[in-house]
Amino acid sequence: MSTHNPNVLPDDLPAPVDDGAADHLTGSPVPVVPLRSTAGGSVDIAALKGRTVVYAYPRTGQPGVDPLVADWDAIPGARGCTPESCGFRDHHAELAAQGAVVFGLSTQDTAYQREAVDRLRLPFTLLSDEDLVLTGALRLPTFDAAGVTLLCRLTMVLRDGVVEHVFYPVFPPDSHAAEVLDWLRAHPA
Repeated sequence: MSTHNPNVLPDDLPAPVDDGAADHLTGSPVPVVPLRSTAGGSVDIAALKGRTVVYAYPRTGQPGVDPLVADWDAIPGARGCTPESCGFRDHHAELAAQGAVVFGLSTQDTAYQREAVDRLRLPFTLLSDEDLVLTGALRLPTFDAAGVTLLCRLTMVLRDGVVEHVFYPVFPPDSHAAEVLDWLRAHPA
């Protein structure tokens, strides 16, 4: 049995660098792409009115289950999805008070995401882009591990279906939700 604990970040976690892969997103309209939702059915984030925070992440881990690849912690920006999700959980009420609806987005399937929602007690919905339709349409930055295409960690603040602001790269992931909250407070809708 693995001793992997996705809730704890290693001290020597490598920081991702800004490779410019998200520079084109600010000001872009979000394409109409229904995404499978852990709440059942689908969500089209392009149709949402007001402010929406969509944090994209590679994949949540499970305690005691080995990561996707042995060198997962050495991939800049890979490790930290569970602490990041927990940060958005812990700041959820404050984000909502700023008028933001929060969604997590990954290429994991909905069943895997539902397990994370239940285990982590997430008060928001996770969306699956397992077929990479939104990822391709928005040209979101990705990386491959073990033959699986994963999203690079980034957060988009949308306003009425248009990308208003992008956080990329995101580091450290465990304090990112507070960073987003600070930005929302400084830029009221």
